[in-house]
Amino acid sequence: MKRITLVCAAGMSTSMLVQKMQKAAQKDSVDVEIRAMSESNFPEYADKTDILLIGPQVGYLEDEFRQKYEPKGIKVSVINIADYGMMNGEKVLNDALKL
Repeated sequence: MKRITLVCAAGMSTSMLVQKMQKAAQKDSVDVEIRAMSESNFPEYADKTDILLIGPQVGYLEDEFRQKYEPKGIKVSVINIADYGMMNGEKVLNDALKL
């Protein structure tokens, strides 16, 4: 099972995207655990994360998160702004699983 965490400023908008991603995962029988939270809460969940997706509004954190978490085996990526805006859960999930 892959564990995906989405972070943004407050965790609100990514929560909606998580729901869409979960629907896509169920439809395609993909075994994932997906959660959303504010970027400030992420350190508590780093050991429970395989893939870290960063909301475009906090994309400036990408380099910092890559330096800190990729050495621990966590894949880090910023969510495509168009997919985020459209709440395209299936595309975001597929992109995450390709990391």
